[in-house]
Amino acid sequence: MSRSPYVEIPQDHPPVVPVSAENTKPLTAEDRARYEWQMWTPGFGEAGQRRLKNATVLISRVGGVGGVAAYQLAAAGVGRLILAHGGSLRLNDLNRQLLMTTEWIGRPRIESAARRLRELNPDIEIITEDSNINTSNAARLAAMADLIIDAAPLFEERFELNHQSVLHGIPMVEAAVFGMELSLAVLHPPHTPCLRCLTPEIPPWWKREFPVFGAVAGTAGCLAAAEAIKIISGCGQPLTARMLRMDLGTNRSRTFTLRHDPCCPECSKKRTKVL
Repeated sequence: MSRSPYVEIPQDHPPVVPVSAENTKPLTAEDRARYEWQMWTPGFGEAGQRRLKNATVLISRVGGVGGVAAYQLAAAGVGRLILAHGGSLRLNDLNRQLLMTTEWIGRPRIESAARRLRELNPDIEIITEDSNINTSNAARLAAMADLIIDAAPLFEERFELNHQSVLHGIPMVEAAVFGMELSLAVLHPPHTPCLRCLTPEIPPWWKREFPVFGAVAGTAGCLAAAEAIKIISGCGQPLTARMLRMDLGTNRSRTFTLRHDPCCPECSKKRTKVL
């Protein structure tokens, strides 16, 4: 049996592994005006804003968690967002999926998400995939991304993105919710464990539909966006190789360090080659 991948409270934060997006697009006068307040943040400034402008983030599902993450990244000026989400909007999506509107029920979610994001920030590029992450599109979409935000409800999608993260060394922000609880982690193999170090197989208790409040999903989405901004810009300390768990019902939170599973079915062989 492998060791538990969780250890409560890290002694030292692991080093930040920055995203290496091409820094070719300069800031315009309009950029400086739009993002003025966030560029006042110590350690961020114009250099951080340029890195956001030149970065591409892939977001798997733009529902309650991923949609809010996408909205915050669009507001922050991430230059290109790739959105993957299939299916049409249902009435029971609207308690949490804030990129959707009631009038859009029965129509493709991805179209509503792209429209709302372009209304907020017409200067960024939006690429849409009208299907969920799967074996036929994951490699193509991940190849365009500097960072992945994984907010998918199905482990099959999460494992497929994890495979691309391990294969190409793409940092991935893992975000999930259940009821009043949320979890968040930053994984960047081989520098950190991968998702399958933590969850080797699909848990037998997992169900496609589960209790969720929009406020909890939105909190997770905002936190995921903040992690992405930190990783891309180099500002602050991301949750690299750590997991944050919050219970908004009791206002309690815990942070764990994450350890490699030496028997991980996904990254153990890749990590051995790198080391």
